[in-house]
Amino acid sequence: MRVSFTVNGRAETADDVWEGESLLYVLRERMGLPGSKNACEQGECGSCTVYLDGVPVCACLVAAGQAEGREVRTVEGLAEGDRLDPVQEAFVECGAVQCGFCTPGLVVQAHDLIERIPRPSDAEIREALAGNLCRCTGYEKILDAVRLAAARKAAAR
Repeated sequence: MRVSFTVNGRAETADDVWEGESLLYVLRERMGLPGSKNACEQGECGSCTVYLDGVPVCACLVAAGQAEGREVRTVEGLAEGDRLDPVQEAFVECGAVQCGFCTPGLVVQAHDLIERIPRPSDAEIREALAGNLCRCTGYEKILDAVRLAAARKAAAR
């Protein structure tokens, strides 16, 4: 089947998509967007989190056909050209990136949180990121990055 949708602001089409193919597979393998990671394929780790019509979803759980006519925004789409989003910048600056496997999903989820709650409490940050697993950082640097990004975005408003 053919699936047409908008990815990071651009109209895209994937041909010969089979019924069981995930949105994650189409993004990574057909569209060359490797940011979202394929880890658990069960929606348990959050490494494949993308926006679907403005709502964070695990792309491994979304059938590609469900994206027909919809808008997808990946971690690559958060940046504006060569300029990283403040959340992306904060993750780098705070050392919240180690192996990098969980980072794209955490960045998208943190981005969504800060859009909804400009100055989130630590409890709100922890709750928002609860579906994203990281095996390397111990989460403190991730929390530092979200706090920094929220502070910078609030100051810029």
